[in-house]
Amino acid sequence: MDGVTDVRRAHERFQGGDPAAGIESRHAFSFGPHYDPDHLRFGAVIACNEERLAPGAGFDEHPHSHTEIVTWVVEGELTHRDSTGHETVVRPGDVQRLSAACGVRHVERNDGPEPLTFLQMWLAPLEPGGDPCYEVVRGIADSTPYALPEAGAMLHVRRLTAGERTAIPDAAYVYAHVVRGEVLLDEARLGPGDAARLTDTKRLVVAAASDVELLMWEMRAA
Repeated sequence: MDGVTDVRRAHERFQGGDPAAGIESRHAFSFGPHYDPDHLRFGAVIACNEERLAPGAGFDEHPHSHTEIVTWVVEGELTHRDSTGHETVVRPGDVQRLSAACGVRHVERNDGPEPLTFLQMWLAPLEPGGDPCYEVVRGIADSTPYALPEAGAMLHVRRLTAGERTAIPDAAYVYAHVVRGEVLLDEARLGPGDAARLTDTKRLVVAAASDVELLMWEMRAA
């Protein structure tokens, strides 16, 4: 295998949120008060947060700027409202993107009756500024890449059954996150919430040890 593999386990993520308010957070990168100089970013990825919201819980209106925010719902329904006038319910299989650009405010809540789990990934744009932009791709198909040219990145969604294999993109940086199931990557077994940071990948393959949902960010060199 070419490149470098850095595996970060689910239990190694920083714990955050407000459990008393029904919010549990797990941060894969240095985030807020959880400062870690060894985990500031990888390629364009500057945050990968797993959020668990109880029914009725959520994040009140708060600002973002100069950040590409991509959200993937694992279970439940996420209600999103922002200062540009968008109000959307995001469900499993949808890709939501909010380009904060020069500045935007938004609200994220679980207005449904069931617990909500979602993964939110923040990427640094190649150029700061511009106008905020929002979109949702409903029910993205397996192996259909989602391009994020503002960050020089592309998101790949892979849903595999046990025994299936898929290629890791050849790229300067690849960030792979296991949403559900278990995969074999080189000599490492990764389970739900585990992630691998790969550098200069070539001819690398991942194998499913069970039914799997896997997200991979393909990123170019800065």
